Amino acid sequence: MPAVTTPFAKDGSVDHTGLAANIERLMKAGATGVVAAGCTGEFWSLNDSERNAIYQTARRSVGPDGTAIVGAAAVTPGAVIEALHAAKEADCDAGLVMPPYFVHLNEAELIAHFEAVAAQAPLPVVLYNIPGNAGNALTPAIVDRLADLDPVVAIKESSGDWLNFQETLAVASDRILVFCGPSSTIGVPSILAGCDGLIDCFPNVWERCMDLWDLTKAGRLDEAWQVQRRAQQLTRLFTSDGRSLYPSTKAAMDHLGFPGGGAPRAPLAPLEGAQLRGLLAGLDSILDVRDTAA
Repeated sequence: MPAVTTPFAKDGSVDHTGLAANIERLMKAGATGVVAAGCTGEFWSLNDSERNAIYQTARRSVGPDGTAIVGAAAVTPGAVIEALHAAKEADCDAGLVMPPYFVHLNEAELIAHFEAVAAQAPLPVVLYNIPGNAGNALTPAIVDRLADLDPVVAIKESSGDWLNFQETLAVASDRILVFCGPSSTIGVPSILAGCDGLIDCFPNVWERCMDLWDLTKAGRLDEAWQVQRRAQQLTRLFTSDGRSLYPSTKAAMDHLGFPGGGAPRAPLAPLEGAQLRGLLAGLDSILDVRDTAA
């Protein structure tokens, strides 16, 4: 399930036409659903009405058989619950809930936060562990506790720490689904270890990333590792020489002619100059069209 970007029109408003076109493209390419208004979707820049409208666009664009998971990030339990109600009204399938950000919490406070959310959650909750962004980590010990909460059905484990991912899988996979977040870097080993699916931003740029699942499950490991190595090259390219992931993703989408790109919202800035030239040159080299369809 790709984590999709949120495109913005020149006047700064959300470009729902571009968002829908990108989701529809990815669904046709083999996605089983999408995650919208998450980190890749620049949730921190959206007001409530924009976010709620994105929920509706995502639900409509994945079609009746697709899964629409939408970001419900907020600092307080009450704000998370409000977002989950809006997601339910849009008929989304689940809300992606990360820990409160900026304020640093101890283990008891983190557990209490999710218990308060779970007590009033109107639809299923997918936990989201991304400590590099949230500043608070859902450790395996915490996930072990949260997996017993009734609304919690899954976790997107995006710590990027293989040992943390593996231990989370070990303690929680008997009760909830465990999705690998950075599948561009550890997708194949996470599938071999027994994860339940992949959620990543790189299919926005390279649809072949989604083939990691089918290739690995089919035992075509030589091909799977080839895709994995190329996805790892993309990760390094997008985050090197002063570049960061989300502006790089949008710039790459523009270069490749895909909908859903454009400029990120401030405080993120679009790539330009040497950073942009380096990205595009690297992208053309990595995504050699001769073997992307192999």
